[in-house]
Amino acid sequence: MKSKYQNGFFIFGLTVLIVMAAQLDFYEAWKDITHAGYWFLCVLLLWGFLYMLNAAAWYLIIDSIGNEQGVCRKCKVGFWWLYKITISAFALNYATPGGLMGGEPYRIMSLSPKIGTQRASSSVILYVMTHIYSHFWVWLLAVPLYLITEVVTPLTYLVLPPIAIICLVAIWFFIRGYKNGIAMTGMKVLSHIPVLKRWAQPFIDRNRDKLDAIDQQIAALHNQNPRTFAAAVFLEFNCRIISTLEIFFILMVIMPDVTFTRCILIYSFTTLFANMLFFLPLQLGGREGGFLMSTEGLSMTARAGIFVALLVRVRELIWTAIGLLLIKFDKKQG
Repeated sequence: MKSKYQNGFFIFGLTVLIVMAAQLDFYEAWKDITHAGYWFLCVLLLWGFLYMLNAAAWYLIIDSIGNEQGVCRKCKVGFWWLYKITISAFALNYATPGGLMGGEPYRIMSLSPKIGTQRASSSVILYVMTHIYSHFWVWLLAVPLYLITEVVTPLTYLVLPPIAIICLVAIWFFIRGYKNGIAMTGMKVLSHIPVLKRWAQPFIDRNRDKLDAIDQQIAALHNQNPRTFAAAVFLEFNCRIISTLEIFFILMVIMPDVTFTRCILIYSFTTLFANMLFFLPLQLGGREGGFLMSTEGLSMTARAGIFVALLVRVRELIWTAIGLLLIKFDKKQG
């Protein structure tokens, strides 16, 4: 990637990070960090491992899809370089309103010099699809898990069925996208949106062949490499489940009797609510509100929700800062 683009990503992310950090109550944050003690260190190390799983899923996808004409199929992308790009991409997603507008262009621009633009674009689209796809499976899992482990109320019957239906429809949509490709379909959807259609339709006309090629590469992973597809989904799904350990570690400080099952439910409903507010940078307010609603909905104290939300926010800020530094000091290619 050219240094001017690299510096642009870094400066933008750093600016947003400073603005977001300024909203933090540092006294309360430090008090809660010291109260959490080594558990907070466990949380930070946990995310270092989770990013490895994210990078592994993306690595499998890159290694399995086709490549552009004239680009060496045997060209390999170093795993640890990809791990670094993964951390930086998630840092940009945290700091960008709309999330995917920051990290995914960075992934494509970093990877394109190595494997070509089409293959890089295909791998990033596939990875994002797999990442989101795994979320819907976790949210769907939370519905029967809640019914089995929690007290069912009339409100439960109003809230859970729509969640299950939305998740099932989304899973069907993603499976269809995996089979047939989603790049052209996505652009056609944009071409019907009033603000974007003036840009989207000319883009389709200019890049129809490239979009078709990307869709062919996307479909090939599902149809020709089902084991790789299953492995990537398995890694991302397990990454979502393992990430609930973050909530478990934090709640262990104030609630030693907390169960892992409840942490899965808190994570599921919190991320569902936060993703409904995807347009907020760092999901500011959405994640905190999700933690409060999830913990209170599970008959836990508001203090527990605030405690978890604050430490998760600090962890996000720390890893965002690490990701931005990795952008700035990326001097070597993997």
